[in-house]
Amino acid sequence: MSDFGHNKPPLDPKETIQNNINRKIPILDREPQYFKGVPIPSWIELSLIDVCNRSCSFCPKSDESIAPNTYQKMQMLLIDKLVDDLNKINFQGAFCLCGYGEPMLHKKHIEISNKLGAVGGVEIITNGDLINKKTLLEIYNSKVTRLLISLYDGEEQVTKFKKLIRECNIPEDFVILRDRWYSDKVDYGVKLTNRTGTVEVGNQQNYQDFQKEKCFYTAYQTLIDWNGDVFLCPQDWQRRQSMGNIMQQDFFEIWNGPILSKYRRKLLSGDRNLSPCNKCNADGKIYGIKHNDAWNKSIKI
Repeated sequence: MSDFGHNKPPLDPKETIQNNINRKIPILDREPQYFKGVPIPSWIELSLIDVCNRSCSFCPKSDESIAPNTYQKMQMLLIDKLVDDLNKINFQGAFCLCGYGEPMLHKKHIEISNKLGAVGGVEIITNGDLINKKTLLEIYNSKVTRLLISLYDGEEQVTKFKKLIRECNIPEDFVILRDRWYSDKVDYGVKLTNRTGTVEVGNQQNYQDFQKEKCFYTAYQTLIDWNGDVFLCPQDWQRRQSMGNIMQQDFFEIWNGPILSKYRRKLLSGDRNLSPCNKCNADGKIYGIKHNDAWNKSIKI
């Protein structure tokens, strides 16, 4: 079993979080790629569908006034456009299917994974409710490189999914089980953030403590919503500031465009005074140090 698997009960939430960080560092913090002298991202998160079948108290989806289920979904035309744009810049990074909803509710998540998988690695993050023998084998036989299942109901789910993995004869390190069933006293087993001032549940740090902290998110990653809108990072659940739309511009034009460049310059210099960053308590320095260094040289921060 992989050193990064979390599939042996009893699980420990802090260890799970640290294992996840260690697993992603080689993916996100590899040597940056460049296009026309500009560092390009190593990680692109896609929000395939704007609906979730669960309502977790630490997630903005628990409040319909903030993040209602609109059932809007990403079209294949958009995926094709994104793939073409990324091939133009020789993108060799990875994708994460998660975002603002449950990706497996999108009926074409396998087709989307296969198209993206022709460009780079693909991870799916799911709550596991739609995982059975059929769907697990479909995912394993696709171009998906890793399946992460967040377990919200209890430790018995570990036994359930381990049994399913064995029955499907799937390597155990293909699936990562993440314990998320704890109470607010241990932060639910997740690395809590306020989602740029959107949720206050749990024991969180005051966002004001981060006002002069650098943030590397814009140096190495971005998030694309179901309609092609590009956002700063997965923390912006209220979708306050779109950087552009990939159906209207090439991805690289947005990545190196004026809006994202303005945010990037400020965040990499430790200035979080622009909305929504001015209400954010996320540690933006967990990943992206090499991309930060590359941008520092590129734009002479």
